[in-house]
Amino acid sequence: MANEVVDHGRRRFLTVTTAVVGGAGVVAAVVPFIKSWEPSARAKAAGAPVTVDISAIEAGQKVTFAWRSLPVFVVNRTKDQLAQLKGLEPRLLDPMSSDSAQQPKYATNETRSIKPEWLVVIGLCTHLGCVPDFVPDIKPEPFDANWKGGFYCPCHKSRYDLSGRVFSGVPAPKNLPVPPYHFIDDTHIQIGVDPKEAG
Repeated sequence: MANEVVDHGRRRFLTVTTAVVGGAGVVAAVVPFIKSWEPSARAKAAGAPVTVDISAIEAGQKVTFAWRSLPVFVVNRTKDQLAQLKGLEPRLLDPMSSDSAQQPKYATNETRSIKPEWLVVIGLCTHLGCVPDFVPDIKPEPFDANWKGGFYCPCHKSRYDLSGRVFSGVPAPKNLPVPPYHFIDDTHIQIGVDPKEAG
C-alpha cells in the first residue's frame, strides 16, 4: 500500500465534482425556501386594487364591495341626504375629519368624498370591527329620535352620519375610514389607488 502512487489529477477532479454537486444541492434547497417568502398569488390579488361598476347604484342606495378582505360601502347619496349633513356638526365627535389617518386629503371635507354624492368608506365599526347597518331614511329611529340617515352598529349602538362621521357619546372612537380610491370614469371607481397615482 505504501508504494501506491497518488493520482493528484483524479483527486482534484473528485474534489471539484463533489463541491459542484454539493453547491447545486444547496441552491436547489435554498431557492424554494426563499420563494416561500414571497406572497402567494392569492395574497397579491387580495391586496390589489379593485375596479367596481357604480352605474346600477340608485340614488339613496348602498352597495358593498370587497377590497383586501374588507367590506367597502359605496353609497349614492341623494340631495336631501347631503342637505342633512350641515346641521349635524354639534352632535359629531370629529365633524371636520381632522384625523388624517381616517381619510386621504382629497376626502377631508364635509362629504368626505371626491364627488359629493358618492361616499366610499370601509364598512367596519371603529369600535370593535362589526359591520354597521345602513339606515338611510331621514326619520326618527328607536336608537335616535333625530336620525338624519347614516350607519348604525347594533352590537354596541355606535352611530355614524351619511359621511361616515361618528357621533359623540358612542363607543366608536373614530370616523369610518375612507380608503384610497378614484373615479376611472362616471360609472367606475377603482378602490385601492389614489387619484394622483392613477394618472
